[in-house]
Amino acid sequence: MAEVIGLGYVVVEAQDLDAWREFARDLLGLQPTVDTPDRLLLRMDEKAYRLDIRRGDTDQVTAIGWEVKGPNELEEIAARLESNGYSVKRATDDAVTERQVSGLVEFDDPAGQRLELFWGLLEARQRFVSPTGASFVTGRGGMGHVFQFTDDGPAQGRLYQDLLGFRLSDLIEFAPGASGTFLHANERHHSFAYASVPGLSGFGHLMFEVTELDLVGRAWDKVQDGAAPIAATFGKHTNDEMLSFYVVTPSGFQVEYGFGGKLVDDATWAPARYDAASYWGHRRSDPSEPDV
Repeated sequence: MAEVIGLGYVVVEAQDLDAWREFARDLLGLQPTVDTPDRLLLRMDEKAYRLDIRRGDTDQVTAIGWEVKGPNELEEIAARLESNGYSVKRATDDAVTERQVSGLVEFDDPAGQRLELFWGLLEARQRFVSPTGASFVTGRGGMGHVFQFTDDGPAQGRLYQDLLGFRLSDLIEFAPGASGTFLHANERHHSFAYASVPGLSGFGHLMFEVTELDLVGRAWDKVQDGAAPIAATFGKHTNDEMLSFYVVTPSGFQVEYGFGGKLVDDATWAPARYDAASYWGHRRSDPSEPDV
C-alpha cells in the first residue's frame, strides 16, 4: 500500500512578515531564501524550503505538505481518498511550480485543515547555512512533526492510519476526556499527533529538532530574554523523550524546539500508553491550555 513517508513543508498565512523573519532567522536558525514583502521561504536543510510564509489578512496554517515516494504512489493515495469520500483536487501546473514540487494534490481533513500530498520537492543547489549555526534532524524523518487538536479523533485516526498509512507510536492521557494519539510515517517517533479534546479543533504546534542540545539551550536563553512568548518551559517528554521548549509564533500557533527525539524501528516497536506528556518541565504559561 502506498503511504506518506514524511512531513515535507508547512504553508502559513501571516499578517506580520517582519516579525516572522526575525523569529525564524534569529531564534530558530532557519535560512531565508525567497524574501520579499509578500513571501518568505525558509530553509532548514538541502531542500529549497520547508516553511512558506505568505502575507495575508489572517494568521493561520493554510497547508500541511505530506511527502509520498512518487507519481504512482500519489495517484494511488488520491484514488483511495476519493473512494472514501474525500474531495481531492489535482493541482494545476502553476500550483505545482509555485510549490516547487513534481506532483501535487490537495484535500481537507475532518477538522477542515488543508492537506497537500506531493512528491519531488526541489533540492537547493546552495548549501544550507543557518544564521545561528543550527543544524536540523531531517532526512528520512522529514522536517519534523505537527500536532493538531480535533473534536473527532476517530475520523482523524481513520484518515491518517487507514488511508495515509501512518503507524501507531503510542497514546497519552493528558487529562480526563483529553487523549493524544502519536503516529509515525518513518523512523521519527511521530510525524503527526492529535489530541481529542471536546470542543477544541485546530493547529497546535510545529516541531523542529536540532542536532545538539546546546542549540536548544542557546535558543532557550534567547526566549527567556524576550525573543518570543513562552508557551511551555524547557522539559522532557515521556513518549519520545524529546528535550524541548515551546514558544508562540507571530501567527499564534506554537513551535516546539528540541533535541534527542526517540527513533522507531517498526520491526521491534510496540506502542505504549502514558498518563502524562512530560517527565519534568514543560510548564504551561497559560494553565488553561491542555498539557501537551
